[in-house]
Amino acid sequence: MKTIEITPPYLIFLGTETKKHLAKTGAGLVEWRPELCKGQLSLIDNGVSLGLPDMTLQQAVDAGIKTVLIGTATVGGSIPDSWLDALEEAALLGLDIVAGVHTKLGDIPRLKAAAEKSGSKLIDVRVPPAKIPVGNGKKRTGKRVLMVGTDCAVGKKYSALAMERDMKAMGMNADFRASGQTGIMIAGEGIPIDSVVSDFVSGAAELLSPDNTPDHWDVIEGQGGIFHPGFGAVTFGLLVGSQPDAFVVCLEAGRTHVAGWEDDYELPSIEDVIDRTIAIGSLTNPAIRCVGISVNTANIPEAERKAYLEEIEKRVGLPTVDPLKGGTQRIIERLKAEFPA
Repeated sequence: MKTIEITPPYLIFLGTETKKHLAKTGAGLVEWRPELCKGQLSLIDNGVSLGLPDMTLQQAVDAGIKTVLIGTATVGGSIPDSWLDALEEAALLGLDIVAGVHTKLGDIPRLKAAAEKSGSKLIDVRVPPAKIPVGNGKKRTGKRVLMVGTDCAVGKKYSALAMERDMKAMGMNADFRASGQTGIMIAGEGIPIDSVVSDFVSGAAELLSPDNTPDHWDVIEGQGGIFHPGFGAVTFGLLVGSQPDAFVVCLEAGRTHVAGWEDDYELPSIEDVIDRTIAIGSLTNPAIRCVGISVNTANIPEAERKAYLEEIEKRVGLPTVDPLKGGTQRIIERLKAEFPA
């Protein structure tokens, strides 16, 4: 797996982003590593905010911040030209820059020159390890639970992190396995599955969740969505390579269409996601089964949350939770019942 070292504390760089769901990298760091995130920088007045103190680059240096972390994840994963002046200034000030986008920091001449001049580091997270094998589909020891989504950016990472936290609190042997740039930044290791050449995606997933002891659970961060018109391919490869024993369907309350493709694609039902995940996942694990539903309820009134979750649970017949509001213990109890030690 890829291991990274990022020097804290962090300034979260938000560029010109105005949509919260496209600042999911920064939001994930603030949610799961709040002690490391000390400020934010937006280049526009109406930019998205993560609730951190606003700082200029010089104020960040004066406050002892060591790293500028690009907190956005735009479709296509680029770094806009309009951001380069600020990023160059950051490098010249001696701040490390960390990015999880597809564009490589080291491939931008002016950033590379600035970093060489000041001695700062340019850290590209979205670079897979070398010599990934083709997947073989062979049964591996240990157990695996994979997060699958009705869409992108619905809470797969948060669900996996919450499950790992709650499983450990319940005395279980479990580890979060990061398959995306934000998860890798949080965990310090993982494989950016969506940056792997397509022939090797399943092999990368096998490396991400290798053989382990019989009582061990890999809690695997999902990617994309099995019904997604743009990113379904990475979901398929991760599912087949992960060889999960169990999976959790993740969704965002109130979302009705694929984000970014709203005019063309309605979201699949939970039942459709379960059926298709089992159909594809059974290629490498015929015993695959769904153990719960994880819902991001941030977009519905708190007074409606309980009824919303209860309606899904009654319809689907599986424990349904908001992992950040009530924890994932009920899903874990179902997991334990389905897979007794």
